[in-house]
Amino acid sequence: MKKVDVVVLGGLSGITAGISCRRHYPGKKVIMVRKEGTVLIPCGIPYIYGTVGGPENNVIPDGLLENNGIELIKGEAIDVDRAQKVVTLKDGETIGYDKLVFATGSVPLVPPIPGIDKENVYPVKKEFDYLSEVQQKMSGVKELVIIGGGFIGMEFADECRKGRNINVTVVEALPHCLQMAMDNEFCEEAQARLAETGVNILVNEKVEAILGDGKVSGVRLAGGKELKADMVILGIGAVPNTELAAKAGLELGFKKTIKVDRYMQTYTDPDVYACGDCAEKQSFFDGRPTGIMLASIATSEARIAGANLYSPTHQNCGAISVFSTVINGRAFGVAGLTERMANQTGAKIIIGTAEAPDTHPGGMPNSCPLKVKLLFAKDTGVILGGSISGGKSVGEMVNVLSACIMHRMTIDDMVKFQMGTHPALTASPIMYPIVNAACTAIIPLKGIA
Repeated sequence: MKKVDVVVLGGLSGITAGISCRRHYPGKKVIMVRKEGTVLIPCGIPYIYGTVGGPENNVIPDGLLENNGIELIKGEAIDVDRAQKVVTLKDGETIGYDKLVFATGSVPLVPPIPGIDKENVYPVKKEFDYLSEVQQKMSGVKELVIIGGGFIGMEFADECRKGRNINVTVVEALPHCLQMAMDNEFCEEAQARLAETGVNILVNEKVEAILGDGKVSGVRLAGGKELKADMVILGIGAVPNTELAAKAGLELGFKKTIKVDRYMQTYTDPDVYACGDCAEKQSFFDGRPTGIMLASIATSEARIAGANLYSPTHQNCGAISVFSTVINGRAFGVAGLTERMANQTGAKIIIGTAEAPDTHPGGMPNSCPLKVKLLFAKDTGVILGGSISGGKSVGEMVNVLSACIMHRMTIDDMVKFQMGTHPALTASPIMYPIVNAACTAIIPLKGIA
């Protein structure tokens, strides 16, 4: 039996947890056990079918582990004996550990729709060979139906038309695509951008059955309408991969995630930690459990878990929820609460908005209009969230907003914000939209007529 200090079970967040452990405790020996031969960048999966050109261009090299002194074992862990501190692999190999990290991620949600198991119906799995097969099969597809209008569904729809003569239809059960993540005005903007590419978008529609004799030939909607389909992509969400954790006797919490404290330590065993999609999350804003699964949260949890394995170094502040996406060249990002979320919780808010080109002057090459919407608590002026659409700068602007939220900055703080600007890189310091949106919120906050 092989014996080491730390065993990490899993993929992407496990890599971060292992590296964090090695940085804080360079004398500890770390082994990662991973079922997948190759780790894909999860957020890049839709781009395999368009921009990147294939799964081989969307991988995290194993050299990252080697460079950080982490041994990789490609195999499947099938049992954890916590009393003896031993992990057993499918091939019979056993590994003894001092500390264990579950970073087993999530698997796609597959709903009980009749016909869901037909050929050419694909949930979005994070597996290299599987996604290669989807790419090969797509070369002969003329009618593609995507069930789900969230991030995965919208990005797949945008990418799959690139370089292909293919009809793409997105079917979404809610009134808007991306409705779980963004406010209506941003949802409508994203839908309009996707429609410009020729994608057909059906909202307020539920799939009743997947049709075909063995192989998919169509999709029937609840209202009776039938859509032709040579292929169906399921992009309706994910569920935590916690079967092994449950088998090991770890306590599960919200939506069968592994219960952890703010140090990412499991409730059940002080020598077992968990991070990423398999771990339970609490909201930054109210501390309640949340089912959000994002790379921004997973990697933060992984850094915390790795640092805390041998000493309580960092605490998890809770899930802020920060993300961005691109639809037909237009970027959309959100950090923290949206107006819809705030209204659902009954929070009293003040909203500030601003628009400006992302260069100054706006006539600079490749200039793009930015739109910013900020939410502040009415009683305290503390920022609760922000939504942005525009060009590439959106990706980093929402990261700035996430930092503002995490440190509970107020409107006054943001009005005094000192931004570095350059004509070709940023909006004008006079019209900087994050600051100007905060400025527009001051008047209603202070009750000035």
